[in-house]
Amino acid sequence: MTSRAEQNMSRILVTGGAGFIGSHTCERLLARGDEVVVLDNFNDFYDPALKRANAALLARARIVTGDIRDRELVARLFDEHAFEAVVHLAAMAGVRPSVQDPLHYEDVNMRGTMTLLEELRRRPRTRFVFASSSSVYGARDRMPFGEADDIPHPVSPYAATKRAGELMTYTYHHLFGLPVACLRFFTVYGPRQRPEMAIAKFTRAIQLGQAIPFFGDGSTRRDYTYIDDIVDGVVAALDRCAGYQIFNLGESATTSLSELVEALGRALGKTPILDRQPLQPGDVPLTCADVSKARRMLGYAPRTPVAEGLRRYVEWYRRTEGGGAR
Repeated sequence: MTSRAEQNMSRILVTGGAGFIGSHTCERLLARGDEVVVLDNFNDFYDPALKRANAALLARARIVTGDIRDRELVARLFDEHAFEAVVHLAAMAGVRPSVQDPLHYEDVNMRGTMTLLEELRRRPRTRFVFASSSSVYGARDRMPFGEADDIPHPVSPYAATKRAGELMTYTYHHLFGLPVACLRFFTVYGPRQRPEMAIAKFTRAIQLGQAIPFFGDGSTRRDYTYIDDIVDGVVAALDRCAGYQIFNLGESATTSLSELVEALGRALGKTPILDRQPLQPGDVPLTCADVSKARRMLGYAPRTPVAEGLRRYVEWYRRTEGGGAR
């Protein structure tokens, strides 16, 4: 990874900086001396109080409540701070909710990204890190997934908006020279994880002796990636952002749903109760990241196996009673 001694302090806009990945990223940037402005709308996709609590941890950041689709606000923030980089994490997230409300996902994820890109059109030296997703790979059984793979068939509106974001950022790179790094995150988990995500939801249910919604036969596999490893990749991509690149950020190992639930039960010292349900529309059977490009170009080196990551998550959950999640 690039040492801080090799970098100068930067003025950075982090959209969605009060969220799960965003707040951890901001903590890392602040710790190394960057000037950070967080733009977050604190919506009610999940309890806004959790995001307010995340924002309260970022004492040296400027927290701005607002929408990434607000062109006047975005322009004003750039005029005030002359950002040298943008880490664009704000989005409507989640595969299953996107199937229910695809128009809202398209509006926020595409128009919001376009609003930022249009501002950067006037400031083409600004580095742009775009949060994409492993969901862009669609339903496939060949592993691992590589950045150069042909991916014409996203299977959820969320995935389609993320792939569209990758394509549009390339267009702005091509037309205006904007330096872009698109990061395909693979199932990120850890302290402050969104409460509707599987590991957070399962942990609460097991701890309370409630049934877990268990989709399919348990054979679906995910490349679960601990938050600290993801932040390592985000910061390395930010520091080395040049040209146009797409990077997988994952743990490069897979865990089945059954294995995950069993591991969580062991970490909590309880026996999970399963509420078996059919697979959901938009779900994919497998994710597995080929991270060789990120290793080579970013020095990315994930080092948190699932068992250790779950142990850390359960420790945090018990210490904070789930961070206040309900």
